[in-house]
Amino acid sequence: MEQQPFSALTLSPELLTVLEELGLKTMTPIQSQSIPVLLAGKDLIGQSQTGSGKTAAFVLPILNQIDLKLKSLQAVILCPTRELAAQVLTEVRKLGRRHEGLQVIALTGGQPTREQAQALENGVQIAVGTPGRILDLVNRDRIDFNSVKTLVLDEADKMFDMGFAAEIKAVIKEIPQTRQTVFFSATFPESVLDLSRRYQKNPVRVVIESAPESLQIEEIAYETEDSQKTNTLIRVLQQHQAESCLIFCNTKAAVAELTEGFSQGKVTVASLHGDLEQRDRDRVMAMFKNGSYRILIATDVAARGLDIDNLELVINYDFPLQPETYVHRIGRTGRAGKSGVAVTLIHPEDTLKLLEIENLTNRKFQKPSLGFKNQFGLNPEWRETLMQTLWISGGRKDKIRAGDILGALTGTAGLKSSSIGKIEVHDKHSFVAISASHTKTAFDRLRDGKIKGQKFQVRILK
Repeated sequence: MEQQPFSALTLSPELLTVLEELGLKTMTPIQSQSIPVLLAGKDLIGQSQTGSGKTAAFVLPILNQIDLKLKSLQAVILCPTRELAAQVLTEVRKLGRRHEGLQVIALTGGQPTREQAQALENGVQIAVGTPGRILDLVNRDRIDFNSVKTLVLDEADKMFDMGFAAEIKAVIKEIPQTRQTVFFSATFPESVLDLSRRYQKNPVRVVIESAPESLQIEEIAYETEDSQKTNTLIRVLQQHQAESCLIFCNTKAAVAELTEGFSQGKVTVASLHGDLEQRDRDRVMAMFKNGSYRILIATDVAARGLDIDNLELVINYDFPLQPETYVHRIGRTGRAGKSGVAVTLIHPEDTLKLLEIENLTNRKFQKPSLGFKNQFGLNPEWRETLMQTLWISGGRKDKIRAGDILGALTGTAGLKSSSIGKIEVHDKHSFVAISASHTKTAFDRLRDGKIKGQKFQVRILK
């Protein structure tokens, strides 16, 4: 099927300009089938795999109809986790950067409720949040839905898996029935379809099936016994070379045990689980994306919605509890047309569970043998730090942009742009990746110099 250009849509000049600036010319299948429906004001239930562009599919129509003169909440986007909410909020800001005066907010745990309530009072047009925190604001009478025109449930299946059904229904009941209601996810179990029947009006159903020939993920299963599981994992890392790797466990205890083992082996490893404070999550994710950590070990709750560029290897250390969970896990790699490898460690008795996944995905696992023994531990590459990460005390609320930090590093600090990696600007702080050989220089120059005429604290994160 021929790809359709964004220019064929009835989008505002501001949005078309931003898409051109971002080099986005043609729509993905989920975008071409969903955006015209949403621009027409219809309800929609959309199904496509992770990394297919569904976030932009609902963000663009929302931005197209936002009334910037109205300083009240007009769109609410519900997400299962803080990480996915942060990812969606970043996309809203990126696509809405030419909307003068646009105010957006993340309503998630880990941040003071009082500050969020105050921001809503001052005027916010788009809110992206988790059901629990938004319902908390409802119960405190600190959020006004009267002007809401659009409600989006992103990854609705996971919100049900995480036990948010009651909170979702309570939030929906507070939003005017004249709204447009949009569901997006990779899978739609009966629980979500029932919610659609109750709260959507004649929704258009859009289902995008991944063509087998276009799949860029190599799916492999290695058989192992419990007593050999860790050794098998190390052999997998020996055999599958990658710049970075995300390892999934089913429990926080398993995450802690694996992380401790790798740390003792001097591997640059971090962990991510639901008990981490927001500032620690931000730090861990920034350092993993930057290459300061080569391996990230995570639970499903923590890793849902993670958007990591060029992640080459995902390993299911623990077999996923549901087939749908497998789909979401491996969706962290092979994104946006890039290739990736997804490895699953299985017990001999997991044969039927493996068949369930194959029936769901309509794909077969490769089942090769691991060709060599774990004699010397992990390859030295896994102990190397590709980049180091600087923490800067200034952020979006200090009017700091990524370009300001880049300018300070290439100007005053005298670094070449090739030595500078990903720059993340948060509300009150920023992270920047620097090649390991230039980290000390960058730290000294930023500590002693200024960014956009202002002095900020700088730290090298370990």
